[in-house]
Amino acid sequence: MALKRGLSSVGVHRNRSSESRFPIVILVLFSVLAPLVFFVGRGLYISDQNNVQSGYTKQNVDWRERLALQSIKNLFTKEVIDVVTTSTADLGPLSLDSFRKGNLSASWEVVETSVEDDATSQPNLKAAELKQETSKDGKLLDDDRSPDAPAKTLRRRLRDNRRAKRAAELVHQDDEATLKLENAAIERSRAVDSAVLGRYNIWRREIENENSDSTVRLMRDQIIMAQVYIGIAKMKNKLGLQQELKIRVKESQRAVGESTVDADLPHSAPEKIKAMGKVLSIAREQLYDCKLVTGKLRAMLQISDEQVRSLKKQSTFLSQLAAKTIPNAIHCLSMRLTIEYYLLPLEKRKFPRSENLENPNLYHYALFSDNVLAASVVVNSTIMNAKDPLKHVFHLVTDKLNFGAMNMWFLLNPPGKATINVENVDEFKWLNSSYCPVLRQLETSAMKEYYFKADNPTKSASSNLKYRNPKYLSMLNHLRFYLPQVYPKLDKILFLDDDIVVQNDLTGLWSVDLHGKVNGAVETCGESFHRFDKYLNFSNPHISRNFDPNACGWAYGMNMFDLKEWKKRDITGIYHKWQNMNEDRALWKLGTLPPGLITFYGLTHPLEKSWHVLGLGYNPSVDKKEIEHAAVIHYNGNMKPWLELAMTKYRSYWTKYIKYDHPYLRSCNLSE
Repeated sequence: MALKRGLSSVGVHRNRSSESRFPIVILVLFSVLAPLVFFVGRGLYISDQNNVQSGYTKQNVDWRERLALQSIKNLFTKEVIDVVTTSTADLGPLSLDSFRKGNLSASWEVVETSVEDDATSQPNLKAAELKQETSKDGKLLDDDRSPDAPAKTLRRRLRDNRRAKRAAELVHQDDEATLKLENAAIERSRAVDSAVLGRYNIWRREIENENSDSTVRLMRDQIIMAQVYIGIAKMKNKLGLQQELKIRVKESQRAVGESTVDADLPHSAPEKIKAMGKVLSIAREQLYDCKLVTGKLRAMLQISDEQVRSLKKQSTFLSQLAAKTIPNAIHCLSMRLTIEYYLLPLEKRKFPRSENLENPNLYHYALFSDNVLAASVVVNSTIMNAKDPLKHVFHLVTDKLNFGAMNMWFLLNPPGKATINVENVDEFKWLNSSYCPVLRQLETSAMKEYYFKADNPTKSASSNLKYRNPKYLSMLNHLRFYLPQVYPKLDKILFLDDDIVVQNDLTGLWSVDLHGKVNGAVETCGESFHRFDKYLNFSNPHISRNFDPNACGWAYGMNMFDLKEWKKRDITGIYHKWQNMNEDRALWKLGTLPPGLITFYGLTHPLEKSWHVLGLGYNPSVDKKEIEHAAVIHYNGNMKPWLELAMTKYRSYWTKYIKYDHPYLRSCNLSE
């Protein structure tokens, strides 16, 4: 009985355990089969969708599907996925590309599209390319294991052909771009000024670094400080240190010399700097006193300032002297011509066509000069650019020293069909000290002291070096205020300076209406320093009451004078009046432009600026177009074209009117 109960209890237990295992088995089967059924059905669904939408590819799978596939990867092994892929191979490609990140087995199969669809099915082509990934040992998998190796080979060839074609296109484009750059570089190189380019060389020593003069400046600074400590050492009776400093100063000064860049310094310069530095360090420890050092530096600065001022005055005087001094070659020419002139018989010293000198219907020019070569350029340039040279008459006036030379030159080199006459200013007997205020003033003791005692340390003597110029002693400079007296039978005359060049026909000036004015001139008030207050002393009541300080100035050098109006308005009398008032030089400094501005105040008619371009004797930035279109160019300033200090860029406008192969010029070594 007991045995039966035991068996019955065992059977009941077994029945209960079998009953409890059955739901678990069902659950496991369901969890395995349900995803399989889902994905198989999903594959059928995707296949149907591909039939409807042929352009839909594996890259455009819905995001829900990708999320589900990511979950499946965590649930199933690789073998299960391979089984699912194999079972659905006939249904088209399954979207499992996201799982193919590792090394896949050679049995992995992907259904490929035909070669003809290669151009329109790029995603399938990418899937085929994935089969050529490297194996674990770094070698490519054998494509011959797959039955569709020929199709892959054909696609690979097409792909290689496309790549080669694209590479060839890129190389061709690169060659074209290179050719364009080369051509552009060639064009730019042609536009570069070779003269400017040649002035630069990267191997020049002075441009090795930006601070090429740093060592020179250091040595000069050391010399200055040493000189300061020498004075202090003397005050504190440090004679040994004083002597050592003097020795080092001399050594440094010899080493620096005239050097302006480090490349000019000797090889011993670094040693001199070190030696000077040691001595200065000792001097600083023993002698340094802030007040004493400051005082010494201030005293040195004042001395240097005085030296600079003195050198400036000397430079001004020498530049003015150089500007008005005749070069040796031109002086030689004048002397040779003078000798030849006085060897001529009297009948050969006369110029032809003297009857034209007083004919008011011709074009008359007044030229006052003591420079034979300069006068020849003015006459030659005027005649060469004149439309009808026969109607032009030149009235030259020079001094006694150059009278023979001026005559001889134009006798040997007559100005074509034009008329010319040369006169001596010293033969104008009416031009004397009783009539001319300037001559009278030049005879006074004050004026003689002003001119001939330039080293007199008075304030007057030291402040007017610019005006101690030989031209102010010559009546040739003041003769322009006596034109009606020199040429009483003329109605109009064109006044020319000897530092001008004529580039166009000037006969049009005789037809300019001066509107009752006496002087026709080009104004120069484009800038403030060419107004009346620059030339006249407006602190003087005579000046301030009669003139406007902002009135526009004008230029001498090319002036059309109406001699009839001149006589009518007594211009020479006005000039005499103001010249007498300026005997003590309180109204203006010496010169002819200030009295000219006063004398012709309100009587000057402005001409077009193209008639007269100025500044070629001092301004290096005159516009080239203005020069080339000007009727007259003027070398006003110190850099006259016949001097060595002339600006090279402007000199050719003057030299082209000189024949340097002339025997007289060659004998005096005159050359371009």
